Amino acid sequence: MIQITTNSIKRLAAAGAAVLAVSTTVALPAAHAAYPEHPINMVVSYGPGGGTDLVARAIAPYIEKYLGNGARIVVLNRPGAGGAIGFGEIARAKPDGYTIGFLNTPNMLTIPIEREAKYHWTDFDLLGNLIDDPDSFAVKSDGKIKSLKDLVAYAKANPGSVTVGTTGIGSDDHLAMLMFEKGTGTKMTHVPYKGAGEVRGAISSGEIMLAAMNIGEVQAYIKGGSPLLALGVMSDERTDLAPDLPTFKEQGHDIIMASLRGIGAPKGLPDDVSKKLVGAIQQAVNDPAFREQAQKLFAPLRYMGPADYKAELESDEKMFKQFWKDTPWAE
Repeated sequence: MIQITTNSIKRLAAAGAAVLAVSTTVALPAAHAAYPEHPINMVVSYGPGGGTDLVARAIAPYIEKYLGNGARIVVLNRPGAGGAIGFGEIARAKPDGYTIGFLNTPNMLTIPIEREAKYHWTDFDLLGNLIDDPDSFAVKSDGKIKSLKDLVAYAKANPGSVTVGTTGIGSDDHLAMLMFEKGTGTKMTHVPYKGAGEVRGAISSGEIMLAAMNIGEVQAYIKGGSPLLALGVMSDERTDLAPDLPTFKEQGHDIIMASLRGIGAPKGLPDDVSKKLVGAIQQAVNDPAFREQAQKLFAPLRYMGPADYKAELESDEKMFKQFWKDTPWAE
């Protein structure tokens, strides 16, 4: 016969509680630190010293600031193939928030239109657009060409002799060159580079005759001592970056072309990570200290949240598909 005493019941109850406590402790998942737990790679699809690279390095500390948790961003340059190498690297990365990167339009849109690419713009989670920089043509300031009129006259008299440096086939710079050729009946020679920094070096050394690049880059390089002269800006109205510089339209050439520079990540980010990145980027763009720095870099800011950014890309893709039908730009 088994006797159950009051003390026995108390001992059994205590033992059961201990087992339950251990079981509960084992069953709970280990807590994770808040995102980000380690450095974030920010991919720039062009070489050092270009407009995208400068903006990336300028805004990174501010995104770190608003992400908090000791966030650290490492800028990685992945130039080549007009930006396709870098865009592809971003698209193929694990969608965990530790790889983000700059998405440059039109290159990001035009490359898949002209050739097989390892990405499409819909392969990215859009986090926000930062820059809208109109295109320009620039020459050496000590040369004979001082205006678009001079350029047209020289190009007509010397077919193919005007070498034009751009950031790659299908870039905004390249498309602007094609539009200018078509509108003026001239023929120039395209010379692609891996970034605006290389184009600046080529025009400064005399390796090329004409640099097709964004007006923000031209103005920054002039301020930095490069011997450049801008011939016009491809915007609907004059830009605050160079208020005395006439538009192409004012000079008789109806050409509008610009480069958007936004930030994206591989498709499929966790919702909480996406919201944190979107919020940090928006706060960074609106930070007065960053805006002052962007002004010094001649980077024309135009923030768009993910929804507006998506609508802009959808519209631009339709436009560039039609341009491809009318004027194929492959070489």
